[in-house]
Parts: sequence; C-alpha cells; structure tokens
Amino acid sequence: MTTARVNGQDLYYFDTGADSDGRPVVVLSHGPLLDATMWQPQIEELMASHRCVAWDRRLHGRTRDDGIPHSHWDSAADLLGLLDQLGIERAALAGHSQGGFVALRTALIAPERVTALVLSGTMAFTWPPSVAAWLTGLRDGLRTHGPGAVAAPLLRQLIGREDLYPAWLARWKGQSSARLADAVTGLLAADDISRLVGDITAPALLIHGGEDPIVSLEAGRALHAALPGVTGMLVVPGAAHTPTLTHPDPTTNAIVKFLLSR
Repeated sequence: MTTARVNGQDLYYFDTGADSDGRPVVVLSHGPLLDATMWQPQIEELMASHRCVAWDRRLHGRTRDDGIPHSHWDSAADLLGLLDQLGIERAALAGHSQGGFVALRTALIAPERVTALVLSGTMAFTWPPSVAAWLTGLRDGLRTHGPGAVAAPLLRQLIGREDLYPAWLARWKGQSSARLADAVTGLLAADDISRLVGDITAPALLIHGGEDPIVSLEAGRALHAALPGVTGMLVVPGAAHTPTLTHPDPTTNAIVKFLLSR
C-alpha cells in the first residue's frame, strides 16, 4: 500500500506507466463514493505513453484521514501536496464528478501547474434543490441504515450498469456507514465557482453522460461554454453519471487522443 503524508492525511495513490518523455504526467481524481480504480480502463491505455497517478481522496478508498469535514478547496490543496511529494511540477488533471470539482479548483489555485483538464460529469455550480435533497436523503440513509438500504437507487444513478453493481456495493459494505455519510456531506458542500472558471485557460476536454441524473447535461454544457480553453465535449448516449466506467471505449479513446495532442 503506497501512501503519501499530505496535510496531515495519509493519501493512498498508485503511480504507473511509461516515462512521460516530455509529456505531462496524468493525475486522475475519482468521483463520489468511488476510488482510484474507477480509472483503470483509461490507465490501461494511457500508461503506454504517459505516467499516470491515481489517488483516493479523503473519506474514500484506502486513504486514511482524520475524518474532519473538509472542502473541495482542501482537496485541491491535497492534490497539490501530492504533486509536491512525487516531485511533479506540472500535470494534466483528469477528474470525474467530485474529482472534477477538485481539478477545477486546483487549476484556480495553481494554474501554472495544470497543463490540461479532462472533466467528466463536472459542473461549476452548487447543487440544484432537487439533487441536494436527494443527496441529503442519501447521506442520512447511509448514516442510519448503511449502504445496503440505499444501494438500489444509488447504484442506478451513480453508475447505471448492473454488472458493475456488486463490486462497488461490496466496497461500500467494507467501509463504515459514518465514513460513507461524511463523504456525501463533503459532496453536498460544493460551492459556486461559475464566475471564476473563465480564468482557467488550460486546454480542456469535457465528457458527460447523456442521461446523467446527478450533474445535468445542461450544467455540463454551461461549464463547456464557460471554459476558455475547452476543445470539445463528448456526450455519451445512454450513460448515467460515470461514463468513463460504464462506456470505457469511447471515453478512453477521446481522452487518449486529447492528451496525446497536448
């Protein structure tokens, strides 16, 4: 198990792939209630040409943290601290959902260290009331009854591909209900940075599920319109919130093509 001590936390990460040979390192940040392994389909292709670093954020996966509430800005500071620990001056940042929230904030804090952005299921707004209410109910259900009680709607909306459900449910059942609930509390705390993202000039590729019930396609398109360096947006028909996991072929092809062009 490989960890880096950053900001008082033991962040789990894995570091793999080829010598970048002048290409930027790719650092991948996962979505809510997931972990670094969600990026495995993309890493399997990217590692032939890029060094890839994937990590588990606080309250997720194999990272060991203090459990104190933290913001997406704190997670961005964690990401920058991880780069420092690994001696990485500049990197391309790939982020899914909450990982994309972190990537955007990292690009705002330290734009000189971000060469490109790949943002999947990401937005720059606070949660609309309907989604915030669902997330609040999810948090409370996890805390009171555990993942089994909320698994069916959560898996359907977060992932949306039935053959992937058992493995992720097993991972959730291996964690404490309180930790899972606290992770959703952090997700709920997303602040509105829509007035700031226009300052992010790094080239960006956006990916979005055509049937995303959590971050709406409209929110994704608004981010596309707001980012000056955006090069394109892949909308994956029929995909829910995690198209990089459920539709690995088109999403991986788009990511590899984009990063090889940087």
